[in-house]
Amino acid sequence: MAWDGYVDCRNRPALQGRHGGFTAACFVLVVEVMENMAFLANASNLVMYLLKYMHLTPSKSSNTVTNFMGTAFLLALLGGFLSDAFFTSYHLYLTSATFQFLGLVILTVQAYLPSLQPPRCIPSDPTAPCREPNTSEAAMFYIGLYLVAAGVGGIKGSLPTHGAEQFDESSPEGRINRSTFFNYFVFSLSAGGLIATTFVVWVEDNMGWKWGFFISTMAILMSIPVFFAGSPFYRNKVPCGSPLTTISKVLAAAILNSCMTRNSGNAIANMGTSPPHYPPLSSKQLDNLKKSPDIIEIDPLETQTESFKFLNKAMSPNLVCPALKCSVKQIEEVKIVLKMLPIFTSTIILNCCLAQLSTFSVQQAASMDTKLGSLTIPPASLPVFPILIMMVLAPIYDHYILPFARKITKRETGISHLQRIGFGLLLSIVAMGVAALVEMKRKRVANDMEMQGSKGGRPLPITFLWIAIQYALLGSADLFTLAGMLEFFFTEAPSSMRSIATSLTWASLAVGYYLSSVIVAVVNRASRRGHDHKAWLSGGNLNEYRLERFYLVLCALGFFNFLNYLFWACRYKYRSTGSRK
Repeated sequence: MAWDGYVDCRNRPALQGRHGGFTAACFVLVVEVMENMAFLANASNLVMYLLKYMHLTPSKSSNTVTNFMGTAFLLALLGGFLSDAFFTSYHLYLTSATFQFLGLVILTVQAYLPSLQPPRCIPSDPTAPCREPNTSEAAMFYIGLYLVAAGVGGIKGSLPTHGAEQFDESSPEGRINRSTFFNYFVFSLSAGGLIATTFVVWVEDNMGWKWGFFISTMAILMSIPVFFAGSPFYRNKVPCGSPLTTISKVLAAAILNSCMTRNSGNAIANMGTSPPHYPPLSSKQLDNLKKSPDIIEIDPLETQTESFKFLNKAMSPNLVCPALKCSVKQIEEVKIVLKMLPIFTSTIILNCCLAQLSTFSVQQAASMDTKLGSLTIPPASLPVFPILIMMVLAPIYDHYILPFARKITKRETGISHLQRIGFGLLLSIVAMGVAALVEMKRKRVANDMEMQGSKGGRPLPITFLWIAIQYALLGSADLFTLAGMLEFFFTEAPSSMRSIATSLTWASLAVGYYLSSVIVAVVNRASRRGHDHKAWLSGGNLNEYRLERFYLVLCALGFFNFLNYLFWACRYKYRSTGSRK
């Protein structure tokens, strides 16, 4: 029997028992390890490359990294849109991986040839040239960097959805397996990040950045045949057309008919609110219908709801433009998207906190004692702590915590998606508070060394493991929030909008990274107006920064954001259960 709405890699109807399932999803998980390794190997250490080889200031280096990662994740929305509207996620991955490969080739060539980089700085020779990259050097770097961002965006916007669509959502077993897939997708993300932040970062620091870029280039290149090898097993969802067209059509029809109603004063609104063949039903009536064994189950998207009543006017038969008339299903799909947006916006501050793991936290660790026994740990390898926590907790959560929670709550999800996201947000607040305390301790040690007349350039006599605490807390927060968001957006979104809805997870990361740069700029501008007229986050010496105050600002923002999240989460109704969570 064929899967309705799915095709194989040759555009033939996908067959049940032959296409889809965990076999197909396993190829996706392996590919994600390789893809995320190629991405994070550079992103986690890029700030050091910009400081040492491109000679940018700490503030410029941090903003460059956050802008790059923000762009990469924001482009996931474009990838999700293309996957829903025009291309299968299968073809979009292959195209995006090619873009990322080309960008890495350019970066590898620039790192290999010193003539394409700014002259090296020699501290012992003050006459040696030391400058930021010129126009041609900067152009080559940014072209390669943002080709990588384009590729990453396309992959992030298509690969999670491609893997999740391999499971049959009409059966409880299929939905449980899909939940397991999302947990192991986060595990695969972490596994790729572990390789990136240990082995590849060590290569970059000890053998040169050209070898680090080369390893990333080969990783993304090899991921293409691995992904292609799963072609006989994939079931690929047929694109349903542009979801933005549906959203625009419903909004335009509702606004137009609202204006007509206001001007004419007649009962057009009532005519558009409850058509005879689709009477609006309350949630309680729907629950009673579903419990009745004599009545066929009703598709919730085919029944008009009372939320966002304004949009119900899009069904009016008296529209000036008949082409704008919308069906109940189209209206309800748009309502679902609008209901999910407050959850999306409530996760942005968390990702703003996560942005610090690739910027200021790396620079903090670089000033500290990074020895662990006889080993010297590169500062850019600090993300190994949250990654290890995510890799350990993901299987434990899926195999032990989740089954136990299912027995207690009697729900397939065990812990609801929104509860999982909320716990992650709470952990991020704690992490920023700890980060502020650790920075105070680090600054105290630095000031003591300065008073003792110690020369600069030496590591502070304080272990980098203090920084690892905030990494571990944010890693735990990321595990709960990221997996929860991926599954929440995929499960709750209409089938025609799943790729772009799932991409909201990455868009939240993007806005968080951009917002980090904005907050840095705002904090600097506001702090210049203080009594000492010195910006908190400016200059070339990290010890002169007021980084602990910046972390406290993020902690406060996270707290108020959590209250906002509770407001929306407590009012959200899952479309799959219709119950308030």
